[in-house]
Amino acid sequence: MSEEFGVDLDQVFKVIDSADVLVVRFHLIDKRLLIDFRISQKAGPFISVVGRAESLEDRFRSIKRLRPEFPIPDRVQHFPWPRSVGVLLAAGVWQRIVDRLSALGDDETTDACGRVMEELVALERAEVFGAIRGADHYQTLWERQRA
Repeated sequence: MSEEFGVDLDQVFKVIDSADVLVVRFHLIDKRLLIDFRISQKAGPFISVVGRAESLEDRFRSIKRLRPEFPIPDRVQHFPWPRSVGVLLAAGVWQRIVDRLSALGDDETTDACGRVMEELVALERAEVFGAIRGADHYQTLWERQRA
């Protein structure tokens, strides 16, 4: 376990290096990071931010919808990420994902990684602002006095 990051980075890196399909669950964001490292003559690797699945079967169906050119995967590996997206970057986890995808894909894959990271940062920022402002699913400790 890495004391600095609060997770076992060696185990996380092993999952990234060995997974065919990977889902990362975030602590603050309700969405998931889906990465499919499988490639074929017609399709490169895939990365996207996706909604939560209601069940494992639902996740398998969603992967099949997103990647119809591939069979349903035998398994989907996952890990929870209990820290912020910024810590994902600082810990080298994101770079490990990008490096593996880039080795399998092309410039379009690298661009997709950049777009996904921008989306994750924006989602996390919106969630934090929602918590501060008392969005529907949060309760503030104090309310602004109305004049």
